[in-house]
Amino acid sequence: MKSQRSSTTTREPSDRGTSHEPVHAAICPHFSRVLIILLSLGAGLVSSTAQAQTNAYVTNLSGTVSVIDTATNIIVATIPVGTFPSGVAITPDGARVYVTNLFNSISVIDAATNTVIVTIPSGQFPTGIAITPDGTRAYVVNQSLDTQGHNTVSVIDTTTNTIVSTIPVGRGPSQIAITPDGTRAYVPDQQDFIISVIDTATNTVVTTIPLSGSAGVAITPRGTQAYVTSPGGNTVSVIDTATNTVVATISLGTNQNPFAVAITPDGTRAYVTINFPNTVSVIDTATNTVVATIPVGVGPTGLAITPDGTRAYVTDDDSNSVSVIDTTTNTVVETIPVGVGPVAVAITPTRQVPTDKEQCKHRGYLKFGPPAGPFKNQGQCVSYVEHH
Repeated sequence: MKSQRSSTTTREPSDRGTSHEPVHAAICPHFSRVLIILLSLGAGLVSSTAQAQTNAYVTNLSGTVSVIDTATNIIVATIPVGTFPSGVAITPDGARVYVTNLFNSISVIDAATNTVIVTIPSGQFPTGIAITPDGTRAYVVNQSLDTQGHNTVSVIDTTTNTIVSTIPVGRGPSQIAITPDGTRAYVPDQQDFIISVIDTATNTVVTTIPLSGSAGVAITPRGTQAYVTSPGGNTVSVIDTATNTVVATISLGTNQNPFAVAITPDGTRAYVTINFPNTVSVIDTATNTVVATIPVGVGPTGLAITPDGTRAYVTDDDSNSVSVIDTTTNTVVETIPVGVGPVAVAITPTRQVPTDKEQCKHRGYLKFGPPAGPFKNQGQCVSYVEHH
């Protein structure tokens, strides 16, 4: 591990805290066991082909978001947000970044200026967040630590930035992932040992899937399977989304503690952060076997993969850094210092090109070409005006 670290490049941080320990000590002791898992999980995945430039947005428990230019791996901005930022997700058009702040708010960042433009009051202890493929809704997991069943998912209208629906789920919800067609959301409920499956058309839980321990969740690009980590079971479960049943259980070995999971855009590999012993496991999704183990920094928690699939960015919570993995060689090629306590990361998605004007009526598309049709604002689909 030491020889690998010595070959990496280290960038200087643009956000420094006084100490990592005081940040964690500020969280009430009885929260700690739950929050270790909740705060360690990243945001939704990105897919499709490469784009010219992407940014990685990293939430730091010290109250900031570090913005990394993935072309240079240099921090280009540090954005103050709320208290204990945890989850992060980016709209499909790359225009807005949504950050969940553990103490009951959501910061909305304008990606063009890297400034907070709106703060949305949320449910209790918002953690995981995912945005629908059309960009119109953000789904936020809220975990209440009381016994009154206040564990919910808030649905935010991203046009008005208001909560339009609240969905009760099981106890101990941690993360959330939305299928590529936008019809279902999967929420692991750790304390009830189930996965809640939400119908996004009705915003109701339509089924639950029994699972002995769950935390992170990611869905394959084709939407056919969901991969769910089990920190207590040293495993990753594979769910068939057509039947909502577990079809495979992947053992990671003894004394493993898997947290977040991300899947490559081509769907061939799943990357899993192992908080102890500070590694990332690589799963071949064709065989559902571990094919590589990568040493990273201390306390790996969240991770995200670039749209072209060539790099994985891993937040090292206790090292105050981000490890950059080359997915071809499965080695760490760079280590980037960030803020204190980095827990989650999301990477700018590939901007999609619509094929008809109906697609232009939804957020998430910045450009189009023939045969999209004759529009006054040809090439700027988000603000199109149709000729009559």
